Amino acid sequence: MPPHDPMPRRGLLIILSSPSGAGKSTLARRLMAWDPGLCFSVSATTRAPRPGEVDGKHYQFLSEAAFKADIARGAMLEHALVFGHFYGSPLAPAEAAIREGRDVLFDIDWQGAQQIKTSALRDHVLSIFILPPSIAALKQRLLSRGQDAPEIIAMRMQNSWDEISHWDSYDYVLINEDLDATEAKLKQIIEAERLKQAQQPGLLAHVRALYAQFEEGRE
Repeated sequence: MPPHDPMPRRGLLIILSSPSGAGKSTLARRLMAWDPGLCFSVSATTRAPRPGEVDGKHYQFLSEAAFKADIARGAMLEHALVFGHFYGSPLAPAEAAIREGRDVLFDIDWQGAQQIKTSALRDHVLSIFILPPSIAALKQRLLSRGQDAPEIIAMRMQNSWDEISHWDSYDYVLINEDLDATEAKLKQIIEAERLKQAQQPGLLAHVRALYAQFEEGRE
């Protein structure tokens, strides 16, 4: 459990990106267990719900017309067209989270990360890229899942280099050789970023109060 913040702060938009199999999803789950205040960004999509998926919990399911209307009026923080369906992160929940001091996790690729990092909310964005220790280890992790057919694994491996090639556009880059060690580093990064000036709106008032006290003491 992270330490209690003594002063109200603004929320962070925490972006986690990596190629498939680098451990991002496991690390995200561990972060959520560490700090129950963290929440996942609920993406919007134009694809149909899959069995068991609940609107508003797993995704916000929108028609293509509604999704395009949201893009046109600037209501999407980031969006992309993937295999014929739109996916995106609604802007309003992210703005509310920042105001209310809640941190939001985004599990998105480098294109979505770039859109958020160049948005009006960029001062509150923390982007972290997770690298595998080797390509062989990445492939082994995908195989050990036992979830994907060989052709899907081949496609994920093919796409992995495109993801990895954008590593240098992130604020932090971690090599996930050991899951526990990487988790510890992630927590350290988040705790440090929460203390940045931009995240602490009460600092100015506190410093002014200190100055007033100082002046009173001189009288």
